[in-house]
Amino acid sequence: MGGTVTINEDECIGCETCCELTPGVFQFDADSGKAKVVNPTGASDDEIQAAIDACPVTCISWE
Repeated sequence: MGGTVTINEDECIGCETCCELTPGVFQFDADSGKAKVVNPTGASDDEIQAAIDACPVTCISWE
């Protein structure tokens, strides 16, 4: 855990789970239909890890 959280937008299916769990970190971009990292330090590492674990396509990771 730790580092910088990233999202592979090519793999994102736009389910918004990460946005619901950690809205301070992820936001849904209606234009692309994908989630984006808007503030990589907007939640604790544990909260971000919960969003990573909940992603159904595992497109969120730590760098």
